[in-house]
Amino acid sequence: MKLKLLNLLAGAGLALAMTVSAPAWAQTDTTPAPAAESVQTDVEQAGDAVENAASDALSAISARVDALEASSAEAEPAAEPAVDPNPFVFNTLLFLIGGFLVMFMAAGFAMLEAGLVRSKNAAMQCLKNIALYSIAGIMFWLLGYNLMYENVNVAENIAQLSGYLGTFSMKEIPAPSADGGDYAAASDWFFQMVFCATTASIVSGTVAERMRLWPFLIFVVFLTGILYPITGSWEWGAGWLDQMGFSDFAGSTLVHSVGGWAALAGAIVVGARAGKFGANGVIHPMPGSSIPLATLGTFILWLGWFGFNGGSQLALGTIEDASSVAKIFVNTNTAAAAGVVVCIILTQILYRKVDVTMALNGALAGLVSITAEPLTPTMAQAAMIGGIGGVLVVVFVPLLDKIRIDDVVGAIPVHLVAGIWGTMIVPLTNTDASYYVQFIGVAAIGATAFFASLVVWLILAAVTGLRATPEEEAAGLDQSEVGVLAYPEFGASRM
Repeated sequence: MKLKLLNLLAGAGLALAMTVSAPAWAQTDTTPAPAAESVQTDVEQAGDAVENAASDALSAISARVDALEASSAEAEPAAEPAVDPNPFVFNTLLFLIGGFLVMFMAAGFAMLEAGLVRSKNAAMQCLKNIALYSIAGIMFWLLGYNLMYENVNVAENIAQLSGYLGTFSMKEIPAPSADGGDYAAASDWFFQMVFCATTASIVSGTVAERMRLWPFLIFVVFLTGILYPITGSWEWGAGWLDQMGFSDFAGSTLVHSVGGWAALAGAIVVGARAGKFGANGVIHPMPGSSIPLATLGTFILWLGWFGFNGGSQLALGTIEDASSVAKIFVNTNTAAAAGVVVCIILTQILYRKVDVTMALNGALAGLVSITAEPLTPTMAQAAMIGGIGGVLVVVFVPLLDKIRIDDVVGAIPVHLVAGIWGTMIVPLTNTDASYYVQFIGVAAIGATAFFASLVVWLILAAVTGLRATPEEEAAGLDQSEVGVLAYPEFGASRM
């Protein structure tokens, strides 16, 4: 545009100069009279003046155009961040927000378990949940993170079984000035750590009301520092299952089923609560202390699950990533809602009354079911996946009672069974996955988690003992293990 303007003005100046001097050039007499020569000289001087004026004008216009272009160029970079956001900042923000939402799930588990156990054991469950979260934070720093993510799939690294586990070393967080990549290293560690703690929370409720504190905490050290990181590395650490094409977006198997298998092994070894099962298959219900607390815990877990699934997108630096996180939120919510509705309808049909504890676990089962693939389903598919999770709760809670496995809070149907279902149904909506590979992943992780946990539980039972004495169990673990009663004003007679 600038060149066109300059050329136009230059042409106009030249034409004007030619017009003014034309009469002198048109003279046919080559020997003008003195008066004519004077006129011609004046005309030529006038033409020179016009040319100089035009040249000065062009210079001024050119300088003005240059100034405008420089001003425009300086203004453009200020608009760039709104069009091209910094992925490092947004990805880090996603990890941090998702991380503290998942951390808040620890409160959800504590309230759910405190509400579903009898009042004489409520303080014990609160203590176990804050302790297991803290142990997970330490163990995932000392050993777990690098065992799960450091050089898992590097064939040249002979220090570990390539593709099966990472490095036995402590996680080092770089200084902020040296941090790089697509997100802050500390934000990634924090996000992964709270997932590790969630796995241990699943075990806590199943073995409640009869297992002593210290054997449980020792098992948590093993679970969070070794078992969960190794099985998690097979997929999320780019290990052998990931190379096969196994798909578990946010952890239906890697988190929930691993916790469920560990809980099942613990329930088998420790046995049922005193008085839970009678002769001839009689089952004695043991109602929890506070349905309002259990309901609050469920809603907290529901809220935290948005960080659990949404944060597992692992990126927020593009429009597509942001849209994906939003869709994950919608599908996560839909699956949980469907699980609740299905449980309400089924318990009304089967028992003539709606069981509120089934409804609470229906929400959690719907959440676990959609966790393996919350992005690719439509809303209708998410509702179907979560609804079937609710069906599994209604079927497997009484089934466990029939085979005399005492699961106080229903964690095995919710986390283990629904986790298997959610992982196996992934290929329905994600064509990159296959049922064959999904089955291999479920079976391999399940066998490893169950048998490794079984061995550790048996060792603990032989070395330290797992169960409280009959007298301690009757009085409640708040009194014998914690020393602080959750509800002291009610007195021992109400426990």
